[in-house]
This record gives sequence, C-alpha cells and structure tokens, in this order.
Amino acid sequence: MFEKDDLVKIARWNMPFGKYQGHLLLDLPEAYLLWFVDRGFPQGELGRLMQLCLEIKINGVEGLLDPFRPATEPKINTKSKTYSKTKAAYVFPTNREADD
Repeated sequence: MFEKDDLVKIARWNMPFGKYQGHLLLDLPEAYLLWFVDRGFPQGELGRLMQLCLEIKINGVEGLLDPFRPATEPKINTKSKTYSKTKAAYVFPTNREADD
C-alpha cells in the first residue's frame, strides 16, 4: 500500500546511485526498474518508491504525476547573458467566462 505523499516523492526524488544517479525516479526507464525486479530493490523507502514507480509505468499512468514535478527555474546563458524560458510544472486552469 502507498500513501498520497508517495506520488509526490516519486516525482521529486532523485536516484541516489547507479547509472541514473541524479535522475528523478519518475524519469527512470522501465527496463532499469525491471532490472531491480530480478536483482532486488534497495531496502527501505527508496526501494518501495521504485517498486511503486514501476507499477505506475507498467500501467502507463506516469503522466498523471507530471503536475508534481519540481518547477524549473530560468537558466542564464552565460555566453549571451540572456534567460531561457522554461515551462512551468503545472498551469492552473482558468475559467475564461469568469475572466471576461
């Protein structure tokens, strides 16, 4: 069983080791997670979250967690000293009729 907070953790937790160190758990390839099925998931919360992440990917619903991804900040291009715009992690819907 999992908690509601686990979904947010999967979308924001970085892999602490291995080939995909520094990648979000949600961005780990399904094949990599399946590799752990044969060899054993890490102990503790990380292993539990990786198992949940695999279930989410197998069922094809990882897009539902996109709103929980960390927001990206504008990055400065040091050569031209300009900002590049990045998309927000989640855009709240607006009621167009109420805005008019």
